[in-house]
Amino acid sequence: MPEGDTIYRAARALQKALGGKVVTGFETGLAKLARVNDDVPLVGRVVEKVESRGKWCLIYFSGDLILVTHMLMSGSWHLYRTGERWQMQRSKMRVVIRVGDENGDWEAVAFNVPIAEFHTARSLERCSQVPRLGPDILSDEFTVDGGVARLAAYAKENPEAEVAVVLLNQRVLAGLGNVYKSEVAFAAGVNPFRAMSTITHREMEKMVDVAQRYMKANVADGSRGGIVTYVGNRRTTHAMDREERLWVYGREGRECRRCGAVVMMRKQGVQARSTYWCAECQPWVGQGETSAPVGRTRMARRSKLDVSASDRLRLCLLWGRRLVRLRLFVFAAAKDFLKEVFLFRRGCRLGGIGGVPIGWSVGGNADDGCGG
Repeated sequence: MPEGDTIYRAARALQKALGGKVVTGFETGLAKLARVNDDVPLVGRVVEKVESRGKWCLIYFSGDLILVTHMLMSGSWHLYRTGERWQMQRSKMRVVIRVGDENGDWEAVAFNVPIAEFHTARSLERCSQVPRLGPDILSDEFTVDGGVARLAAYAKENPEAEVAVVLLNQRVLAGLGNVYKSEVAFAAGVNPFRAMSTITHREMEKMVDVAQRYMKANVADGSRGGIVTYVGNRRTTHAMDREERLWVYGREGRECRRCGAVVMMRKQGVQARSTYWCAECQPWVGQGETSAPVGRTRMARRSKLDVSASDRLRLCLLWGRRLVRLRLFVFAAAKDFLKEVFLFRRGCRLGGIGGVPIGWSVGGNADDGCGG
């Protein structure tokens, strides 16, 4: 699920691959983009820079042209060397930008991107949602004090707004998504359903500080000069095991990693997004007779991915021992069987006719075992 950190990494990788290079080819499956390309072709333009703003990715071309994309839930940018096989079907392609120089050719391919628009600098300011974004948590200019000021101003105008809904509002703070929303509220000890009027200044500081630290920690270092892409799991717990990487998100019905209480889930807001929290670690603070929210605690069926690394190791050792025992049993049984077959065939040769066992002779007396 693309959030601010995902878009930041994508923009950085695109900048390293495309930045300062001449466009040698452009394809699109979107009519609006194709029409602009027919009127003012991209081929021959220089990619001036690529940057992220919250969950938006902006690619600037020479000649005052900007490609603005938003991934929503399933979009992604891929980078390939020219001629390299794509990892997704061509039918899911929305945009292809090809560049080249003496260091080689690149293809930047946007798959399943639901929002892609061309803008000039003026139209971007006038029509797009981008200029109305709040401060980008991953930008160099972002400060905790500035983030707190945004939250406080919004709380003053919307005192009944719920905390988690506000954290998702890109016009307040840009970059946080559904995963970080639940994780930030948990780390700050704030119940995600509390009204903004009940949030203290200290709690706002903690939420903004945690949001910045978590997002920065999930952005790989791209200072070494190479093109850094990241496809790993988002982490907030600093645990090495990838299945223990989050505090509460996606853990409905399981034990809280801090106190052992049951993690709850409830749909929240107009968009009915899933919110996860621990009622013990995130106590309710209401106004008047407002009661604490109650969420689902149904234990989800454990999938293979829910089993920790230590549990998987124990299972492997257990089944390994069982397989060894089974192999020894089969070997011993096969050995006994072959021994019986050998003795039976040997008896057939010594008995002489029709496979009569040893100790019997044809025409003899069965009582004394002697021939006539």
